[in-house]
Amino acid sequence: MIVVVTDDFALYHAAVNELRERGATFTTCEPETDLPERASVVISAPHDRLSYREESVAHVTTTADDIRVGVEEALGGLRDGDDRIVVGVDPGEQPGIAVCAGETVVAAFHVPLAETVDTICREIESEPDALVRVGDGDRLRSARIVNALDDAAVELVDESGTTPTLGRGASGKGMADVLAAVNIARLEGDPVESRDVEPTAGELQRIKAESRDRSGGDLTIDDNLARQVALGEVTLGEAVDSHRES
Repeated sequence: MIVVVTDDFALYHAAVNELRERGATFTTCEPETDLPERASVVISAPHDRLSYREESVAHVTTTADDIRVGVEEALGGLRDGDDRIVVGVDPGEQPGIAVCAGETVVAAFHVPLAETVDTICREIESEPDALVRVGDGDRLRSARIVNALDDAAVELVDESGTTPTLGRGASGKGMADVLAAVNIARLEGDPVESRDVEPTAGELQRIKAESRDRSGGDLTIDDNLARQVALGEVTLGEAVDSHRES
């Protein structure tokens, strides 16, 4: 676990905000107090005087201005052990993504589908043995993700039962998607290099209905454009623009 240990007010807030944005597991404590038992990496300012033995954990010194680099180094420290990096992906319009090192979730994201592959690739670029596990529930979107991950080891996972029931105070679709991604990361799947999916008539009809909504009811794209959208060859917005211009 990452621990922010600093008296630097600006660094404290920059680190907390960046770690929250990355969905990382972390805590904070004062420089003169003992570290939590689960501490693996400490983030501090260069001038902080720390009371613990620095060789007992990985130590990252940084500043508020360089916090992105510092947090990336801290996350890298979590990944330096023997645990293989496994990325779980819950496909959808905004997929949930969980980056796990062993039992630790080191980063989590909830991003638009168009940003999913870039996000995954960024997280595994320095991890040659990383594994990406993609849920199979959303056929078309999971196929788009799998087919775009050319150089990664990928497994297709049966995601039945991976989406949790959110209790009181834990609302929000993004949270459910990220937790589902964590569960997907922990399930063995079938190794795949690609996924061939032919859109059904119902899926094409859904895309055509979405195009009508997107255009404010002005137009509905045809079956050919809907199929291109389904296969990820064009975005829905591009298909609407193409139909409007034709």
